[in-house]
Amino acid sequence: MGNSPVKTWSIGLQHVLAMYAGAVLVPLIVGGALNLSFEQLTYLVSIDLLTCGIATLLQVWKNKFFGIGLPVMLGCTFTAVSPMIAIGVQHGVTAIYGAIIASGIFIVIISSVFSKLVKFFPPIVTGSVVTIIGLTLIPVAINDMAGGQGSENFGDPKNLILAFSVLAFILLLNKFATGFLKTISILVGLIVGTIAASMMGMVDFAKVGEASWFHGIKPFYFGAPTFELSSIVTMILVAIVSLIESTGVYLALGDITKQKVTEKDLARGYRSEGLASVLGGILNSFPYTAYSQNVGLVQLTGVKTKNAIFAAGTILVLLGFLPKVAAITTLIPTPVLGGASLAMFGMVVAYGVKMLSQVDFNKQGNLLILACSVGMGLGVTVVPDIFAKLPETVRILAQSGIVAGSLTAIVLNILFNMVPSFQRKAVQTEVTQQKAS
Repeated sequence: MGNSPVKTWSIGLQHVLAMYAGAVLVPLIVGGALNLSFEQLTYLVSIDLLTCGIATLLQVWKNKFFGIGLPVMLGCTFTAVSPMIAIGVQHGVTAIYGAIIASGIFIVIISSVFSKLVKFFPPIVTGSVVTIIGLTLIPVAINDMAGGQGSENFGDPKNLILAFSVLAFILLLNKFATGFLKTISILVGLIVGTIAASMMGMVDFAKVGEASWFHGIKPFYFGAPTFELSSIVTMILVAIVSLIESTGVYLALGDITKQKVTEKDLARGYRSEGLASVLGGILNSFPYTAYSQNVGLVQLTGVKTKNAIFAAGTILVLLGFLPKVAAITTLIPTPVLGGASLAMFGMVVAYGVKMLSQVDFNKQGNLLILACSVGMGLGVTVVPDIFAKLPETVRILAQSGIVAGSLTAIVLNILFNMVPSFQRKAVQTEVTQQKAS
């Protein structure tokens, strides 16, 4: 694609905007639930962006100890939202960060062991997991297209017109544009959509005026971390769940970029996530995981180099120091983001289907693995309260459609493809006896 700095930084910005809503939504939800002041909430959002950037750079910078070296973006995991709020309400904000630091250290320690589980992720599992990831994200895009879940003007025709116009604009660019313009179709769609929304009176510039120009790093901003055993166990469970999600993302990106992802690569990737979480605890940010929406963007743009991700990580770090500039990116209206997200999340589904094309579906077992795992993932996403009355530790593993579907795929793959059937054993015994005679 060429080495033009303008192209590299433009694609990097596109990656930032693709994951930005998810990155800032977690601190806004957690901070709001814990009744943080406007000043504390501003710090939380800014420091989260900074740590997202550092976490991404740690992951892209491949070395002997950490970094998977794939074009992957890291952001705070949604799986941790409910547990963090529960810990904060019961034991205080400092207990959240003690648990995050402890879980990060735990992930660094077990990374080599966890990476050996790659044999449990053949194409039928990874294809199912990536498909599930895309399918569970699509409702998020649809809600955004309507104005955002819980918004007063949800489903307003203005929101729908704006969202579908952005989607149509992106599709037309991909059909008729060439070269660099086609590559940054998502970014151009977001910019044009925001300008159109501004003309429709749907952009609020007040937040930009309120934000300060510069923001410094303050480790342990909320106080020294406290270590509470049940909170630590909860966050370790959350971290393990995040590793399962990230494994699907890493294997998908390895497939897209034609790079074989080895056990050592996975171990380095997991260590980066662990280090990022430790850093998140120290800076009073969050635990981090690979963001799947950026997989769709890599596939959509065809840009598979790490340079754009280095640029994206650097932009996030800079945004962390410049709250006023970071606030500008929040001007993108939810329907605009929804229209662009539908294309990206749909590409994640499409790539999952492509990965499944390697699978032998003449085997009934593989059909059942796909059917039950996608059914479980989508079912839990549509009916999230199905496990509401289970114990908290079980809910953490079951309340995410991605995790429920992924675990189903892994368990059923072991059952159908790794555990020998009685019939197969009988045939093997008969062949052995015939050879002996």
